[in-house]
Amino acid sequence: MNKTNLWRILLAVPLCAILILLYIFFVVEKPEPVIIEEEPEIPHHELTLIAAGDNLFHITLINAHKQRDGSYNFDPIYTEIKDLIQAADLAFINQETVMAGTSFGYSGYPEFNSPQSLAYTLKETGFDIINIANNHTMDMGRSGLHATLDFLDEIREFTVIGARTKGVSFRLVRENNITLGFLSYTYGLNGIPLPPGEPNLVSVINRTKMTEEINELRPLCDFLIVSMHWGEEYHLVEPDYYQKGLALFLAQHNVDLIIGHHPHVLQKVESLPRPDGKQTLCFYSLGNFVSHQREKDRVLGGMMVVTFTKDGDTLSISDHGLIPVVTHFENGFTNTKVYPYYSYTEELLKKHLLHIRDNTMSFEYYKNVLNRLDIKIIMYNPFG
Repeated sequence: MNKTNLWRILLAVPLCAILILLYIFFVVEKPEPVIIEEEPEIPHHELTLIAAGDNLFHITLINAHKQRDGSYNFDPIYTEIKDLIQAADLAFINQETVMAGTSFGYSGYPEFNSPQSLAYTLKETGFDIINIANNHTMDMGRSGLHATLDFLDEIREFTVIGARTKGVSFRLVRENNITLGFLSYTYGLNGIPLPPGEPNLVSVINRTKMTEEINELRPLCDFLIVSMHWGEEYHLVEPDYYQKGLALFLAQHNVDLIIGHHPHVLQKVESLPRPDGKQTLCFYSLGNFVSHQREKDRVLGGMMVVTFTKDGDTLSISDHGLIPVVTHFENGFTNTKVYPYYSYTEELLKKHLLHIRDNTMSFEYYKNVLNRLDIKIIMYNPFG
């Protein structure tokens, strides 16, 4: 083979290779790249609700907190539980007494009227939802309740449930992308009738009316909560047949949570089956939160802690428990303060006026009560 042909061959080989590569790159159909789609992340939201029982202000409580200038300062009562209240996303309290103003005179049992400065203390403590549907709501009559409602309306941080001068009975509260719907009812008003022309001033238990209001509220909220002022006073641990019957009624209407009060003592917690396959969580009674009642069972209360969870369209109560609290007061009904049970000490117990009068008031006694409630007892700060 001559040199000319050899060079031609040597030049032709890489040229052919280049042409083949160009053909493959531009002409041969290449497979589409495989795109692996990631599943969209389901949005997750949580909301914690803490609830306290009866804020029941006897005249001894009012008198003990009067200042030299004639004003009233109730802030010291709540200092030991303030961090807990403020750490929750929302906080509920049953305000057992109206706050109608000085013109009605301040009074305790049997017809209560508390200083309006108490509302500012509740605000500073961190409460958001104030229930005022209870048997003492009409203690100062129509004008006293109207004065209370008008005053509370001025405190924009509050959502007031259970009574209103106009409008619908339910209230909606939205936090952390979760909407809670609230209704509230009381068994009665100590024999005082609702004023003519204002049948909706206070929500009184009536199954027909309750059904209508629950059905109206249900589509508007993620979780439906009903506050119930019900039951037999001082009936420790076990709810009565009336409470159980109403709880089943509410469960049949797919209520998510029942917050019970009025017995002034702690009662058990139950989960009740619902037609939709879920469960209704029922706290039958949270007991007293603040009071000067004079029996050892009535100074042991509890703060409900519930976590609502929303994962996309899936809604659930993912956690719940009870933080026990002790209402402490000493000789002369002084030094009143609410303590989480887990921070209450033997030294404080020995100073308690009721322990001085009755040495059966003990940690052992309270432990036995708490063990009967069928609920997770929280003996620490769940937020810290």
